[in-house]
Amino acid sequence: MTISVSLESEPDFDAVRDVAHRVRRHVLDMTSRGKSSHVGSALSMVDIVTVLYGHVMRYDSAQPRAADRDRFILSKGHAGAAVYATLAEFGFFGKDRLEDHYQNGSVFSGHVSHKGVPGVELSTGSLGHGLGVAAGMAMAAMRQRRGHRVYALLSDGECDEGSNWEAILFAAHHRLRNLTVAIDYNKIQSLAPVAETLALEPFADKWRAFGWHVEECDGHDHVALLAAFRAADATSGPAVVICHTTKGKGVRFMENSVLWHYRNAQGQEYDAAAAELERFAAADNKGHPHA
Repeated sequence: MTISVSLESEPDFDAVRDVAHRVRRHVLDMTSRGKSSHVGSALSMVDIVTVLYGHVMRYDSAQPRAADRDRFILSKGHAGAAVYATLAEFGFFGKDRLEDHYQNGSVFSGHVSHKGVPGVELSTGSLGHGLGVAAGMAMAAMRQRRGHRVYALLSDGECDEGSNWEAILFAAHHRLRNLTVAIDYNKIQSLAPVAETLALEPFADKWRAFGWHVEECDGHDHVALLAAFRAADATSGPAVVICHTTKGKGVRFMENSVLWHYRNAQGQEYDAAAAELERFAAADNKGHPHA
């Protein structure tokens, strides 16, 4: 399946929304089956990742190592289930392989891994590393006069890490115009709200002060996400898209809850979560409330 979605004249938002709904269901099934964590963190970033793969990035899923591909780095590696599911939906490997997630001997580890998984560029999990690698990739591409872009997705809690701010300084200093960062700003980290752990606000102003172009949008609105990424990609230096999201998006009893950072749904909770995702998809397909 060859994709060159960034060149599309009329984005098919309905098709990519459908993908996002399927990815959410995959995430629920994968984390529940393997009894792994981070379902809330994965659900919050689904729309960001599916918009990137469905509308923005250039790649060929049949040739995942093609030299001219855009690169995507998931720095918040604990939410790898959403990336695995997105890659499967866009044809990098069969969707049946997702059933191995978090099983003994599986290549689909809880924290995202590139080993044996087509389409994953970097194994991550220890927070604060992805942006530094992405900046290095972007600088290498500029020096080699290559045309591909590098995208990195960070969590908000991850922005507590000083290594990120070093990379932010580095990218601005070298005017890495081929680097775009997305922040999954769901306002909750592992054990408490971000504002109570280590406040980030004024968040956008901090990025601007470090020399970055800043876009902000609803991280569940596919139209707004695409517009923000297109604006970010058109700048003359590095750009960040601050995506305001809801942890656990699509399952009302998981939304905005610290509990679902580490918990997984079993039994009646799983059944209720599956029903919630069906409700969410039906409401979205009926009225596109996020468009």
